[in-house]
Amino acid sequence: MASLNVGNLGEYLREQRRNAQLSLRQLADAAGVSNPYLSQIERGLRKPSAEVLQQVAKALRISAETLYVRAGILDAERDRDEVETRAVILADPTLTEAQKQALLQIYESFRKENGFSGTAADIADIADTADAQDAQDVPQDDTEEPREPRQSAG
Repeated sequence: MASLNVGNLGEYLREQRRNAQLSLRQLADAAGVSNPYLSQIERGLRKPSAEVLQQVAKALRISAETLYVRAGILDAERDRDEVETRAVILADPTLTEAQKQALLQIYESFRKENGFSGTAADIADIADTADAQDAQDVPQDDTEEPREPRQSAG
């Protein structure tokens, strides 16, 4: 994994925040992180996790992958092809979500078979997990019946 260049990341985040005409506090609120923590990231004093970067990217309406590259989590040259391949599969309107996921699983298994790690895929899984957690945080309608917790098979 590449070393983190958090100074460059912080400058880039500050520039993107200003372009979006957001104050530090507004971006922190929108991303769900504390104001002091975001300030430390912008000043290059903190190394944010992939989850935090994804939240900030979502709030700024920019690509999370761009932030991952700036933070050194993704290697821009090595992982670009994988990110683009995944994006094309996910953007195909003729495929169902289940078909897209099946294709991505096959693609990743071939990459592993050929000796390539799933760096971009791991980041995408982190992003999917964060999205799933966001969905769980959405308040439920009071008229719905409470659901029983799912039991794992095992």
